Amino acid sequence: MNKLAPVVIFFCLLSLPICMLLESCGMFEPKQKMDESENTYVGPEKCASCHNQQQLDWKQSDHFKAMELPTDSTVLGDFNTGFKADGIETNFYKKNGKFYTNTEGEDGKNHDFEVKYTFGYYPLQQYLIELPGGRLQATRVSWDSKQNKWFNQYPNQKIHFNDWLHWTGNGQNWNTMCASCHSTNLKKNYDFVGDSYATTFDHINVSCESCHGPGSNHIKYIESEEYKTGNKTPHSYLLATTDTNNISQINSCAPCHSRSSSISSEPNRTNDFMNQLIPDLISNENYFADGQFKNEDYELGSFTQSKMFHNNVRCSNCHNPHTGKLVKAGNALCLNCHAPTYNTEAHHFHKVETEASQCINCHMTARTYMGNDVRRDHSFRVPRPDQSVNYATPNACTGCHKTESNTWAANKINGWYGPKRKPHFSDELLPGSLLNQESDAHLIKLLSDTSYPAIARATAAFYLGEIPSENGLKILLKSLSDSKSQVRYQCLKALENFATVEWKDAAKACLSDPVKAVRIAAADLFHLAPNAIPEDAKSAYEKANLENLSFLKSQADFSTGNTMLGDYYLQNGDAQNAVLFYQRSLKKDSLLNYSRFNLATVYNSQGKNKEAIKLLQEVAIIDPKNSRTYYNLALLYYEEKNSLEAQKCFAKSMQLGNKQPELFYNYGLLLQQMDNKNDAEKTYLKGLSIHPNAGNLNYALAYFYLQQGSLEKAKKHIASLRQNDPNNPKYVDLFSIR
Repeated sequence: MNKLAPVVIFFCLLSLPICMLLESCGMFEPKQKMDESENTYVGPEKCASCHNQQQLDWKQSDHFKAMELPTDSTVLGDFNTGFKADGIETNFYKKNGKFYTNTEGEDGKNHDFEVKYTFGYYPLQQYLIELPGGRLQATRVSWDSKQNKWFNQYPNQKIHFNDWLHWTGNGQNWNTMCASCHSTNLKKNYDFVGDSYATTFDHINVSCESCHGPGSNHIKYIESEEYKTGNKTPHSYLLATTDTNNISQINSCAPCHSRSSSISSEPNRTNDFMNQLIPDLISNENYFADGQFKNEDYELGSFTQSKMFHNNVRCSNCHNPHTGKLVKAGNALCLNCHAPTYNTEAHHFHKVETEASQCINCHMTARTYMGNDVRRDHSFRVPRPDQSVNYATPNACTGCHKTESNTWAANKINGWYGPKRKPHFSDELLPGSLLNQESDAHLIKLLSDTSYPAIARATAAFYLGEIPSENGLKILLKSLSDSKSQVRYQCLKALENFATVEWKDAAKACLSDPVKAVRIAAADLFHLAPNAIPEDAKSAYEKANLENLSFLKSQADFSTGNTMLGDYYLQNGDAQNAVLFYQRSLKKDSLLNYSRFNLATVYNSQGKNKEAIKLLQEVAIIDPKNSRTYYNLALLYYEEKNSLEAQKCFAKSMQLGNKQPELFYNYGLLLQQMDNKNDAEKTYLKGLSIHPNAGNLNYALAYFYLQQGSLEKAKKHIASLRQNDPNNPKYVDLFSIR
């Protein structure tokens, strides 16, 4: 009872952002396969010889204009003017038929830069500049195609030239962040040693073969005797054809219309997008707690929550797949499927033919990204102001009626539709996301109910990993055999927070799962405890681990990819490589505090606490409201025998809202050792008021009261330990007290 808990390792598997628009995939299994290794890209001109109308439609689309060479017809911006914002002056001009900008470069000084490509078209157009190392960078100053003016995507925000978000930094790097979704058959060709690119593509924009796959086998088949004699092969060696269902079509759109991490650059020929990518969950970082979008999610994360998706509605029911435009305007689009009564005042209680009566304004609320790009939430939600009252989530009603309260809106809904709402996964996800004592039951109910969307159930699994419990463990283990790969994947990630002995037998089957993302997660889980791999699973582990390492190395040009590689080598006991990759990640993104946390952990394990403290002090400057920073600093100061600084940091962590039982336990121990018994007791009791069954707090208080001679008070906490953890050998001496 005289030592604080050791500094813990924080492993951070970060989600990697990707860009928008549409690229490859879809799936089918032809009866007579041609050699896919010989299937090559032929270009849209070849496709047009048979599919002329589709090409004419495509030329109207944003996909066609995703990226183009700069000419007088493709450049929309005014290159005869200047623009000044946030202390940076940018000028645009033409010289010898080429387009140039003069603006702040990566050294903080203004330089002339030639525009190599246009990027996007409407509602904004950016311009790509070539920098050393094969890098193409997207300019911060963009052209507003709606209002025909230059604007700054990050207004009133001065971004330092060393910042990740500066237009010369990794955050605006085309090769890494955007390229694969704006061109056809893009190969990044990143050189790890030289930190450079030799990126190539077959076609400059999002063309036919981005969605349908390489076309040479299709052409061979169409020109073959087999085809001419009527011996038809399903899909004719193409992906994403007209007879695909909602699952097949979403697999085609998902790689680019999702906020996700890519795990394969090849076209997806399976029936599960998790062979190609790992979508972000609808957790609090990018979504509101009920699943409404907060940050840009590019549609997939929202759409797969919806009843539309689960009733076989697909993208092409609303969007022409070649123009990208809606097939009908206004409410007429919704009335393709929904009864006319939904388009009456009796349903929506607003005057017809007004903005307020438009279906999308209640069921597809809008948010603006990139300065002027209005996107709509594709989860097609029923407004729930009653949830807004309790959880401060947004709703469509007060989104329009800005002077009214959530309570006012909830009362209106009750008056129109009655007090009962149809069950929705958010009824369980919202209380579950609070991560308190009551959350466990809600999350277990959500994860168990297979009628709810996989992405919502996977999010429940994630939260269960944040608040480990015996009941949570049971449902996580059971769900390893769930029919949805996204659920299986997230259950494996959640099990990282449980003891190895609890999951090693149940998780081994996932090493041979048919879906790549699940195999990677299983390998990552067993990587934490390699000695626990069962003998009959070692071969499967080796294969899955190679897939995992290949995935990690493919992310080495991302700052967060280097963080993940650092984690991998740290778990391997390879501190040298762990330090290398954490330092590389910080070089790419100086604000990436996750890497600072983990690098501090390595330094602590090497006895370099002064270096670790310096890193965490940097974190505190960048993110002064992060309570975990001060908790870790307190532990380090304690190891350095600086009790006063440790006490200050524990207090600061508590002040910033840290409610983890470990904080109250370690802070109480420190106060005891400083002979501040009164505050120590208060700290333990405060922790128990939040976590009444916390073993470490009951254990600490039992000994505290025994040392004070308060036997009856001690017995209360011994009883709690006996009830909640009767077989723990650590408590044997206490259990002997009667």
